[in-house]
Amino acid sequence: MTVSPTYNVSGQDLWQWRQQQLQALESEAYRARQAHSPDQLAAELDWMLREVSGLDRLGLRLGTFRSRPQVPLARSLQEISDLWRQRLCDCVPVQYLLGQMTWRQFSLVVSPAVLIPRPETELLIDRAVDWVRQHPEAARGMWADLGTGSGAIALGLARELPEITVQAVEVSAEALAIAQRNIHRYELQRRIILSQGSWFTPLTAHKGQLQGVVSNPPYIPSPLLPRLQPEVVEHEPHLALNGGADGLDAVRHLVQQAHAYLRPGGLLLVEFMAGQGPQIAALLQAEMLYRDIELVRDWAGLDRFVQAVRV
Repeated sequence: MTVSPTYNVSGQDLWQWRQQQLQALESEAYRARQAHSPDQLAAELDWMLREVSGLDRLGLRLGTFRSRPQVPLARSLQEISDLWRQRLCDCVPVQYLLGQMTWRQFSLVVSPAVLIPRPETELLIDRAVDWVRQHPEAARGMWADLGTGSGAIALGLARELPEITVQAVEVSAEALAIAQRNIHRYELQRRIILSQGSWFTPLTAHKGQLQGVVSNPPYIPSPLLPRLQPEVVEHEPHLALNGGADGLDAVRHLVQQAHAYLRPGGLLLVEFMAGQGPQIAALLQAEMLYRDIELVRDWAGLDRFVQAVRV
């Protein structure tokens, strides 16, 4: 992240503040109130400090900045303290508190109107790029990102595949406004076309033309939502989380509709919750309009994505 040096603090003061927060995380009274481990929260603290200061992870841990008379910050130290208190007391995700986050090479605007892009979702982009290497004809033409949210997937596709156009669809007007800000930030508005609507509804004119359909849809089963971490269930948009009784409402719709919009040989690539893979593969097989159905693992070795080719 590029920090706008609005505020300055001495390196020693910043170091002491960080040490105070870390010591508080280790206190017995504090640990009794928190479900998260001190190590996890310490990692979040340093992530927040990196975002507001531009310091790197190793520099923060070693305190190499302590001797600097001034460290430029994007927020005052008092404001950082207040934000960190909200993180600890109200379980507000740091990304929402700062209003931005880093995902791939992008610094994205985020708010409670959009799901916080997860690191594993980056693999959707990598998988699409791998597909295009094997199928060069897909390097041009039109792709779709359905349920674009912050616009992260659309941005990733447009940046990695510079000759495609991405149709980015989102039903939430609030989320679409966030996506628009991110797309304009990277001057990709000519190659990413934003549309408000439900799934394929805005794309009727493009039936049979899409090279690829990529989506990270809601896939959490409704009964599981109350059991999610408070950071998720209390702050992230349920519209982007709730996948219905079995978590597959949106996935089922994508499987049933995508073949009408993909060109023959086009790619369907969808993220899902670990454990849903066999059901989704069965849904694709039952349509009898897809081939080369494959479940793809994430960095943890869990089935996380499905890809299939329109016959």
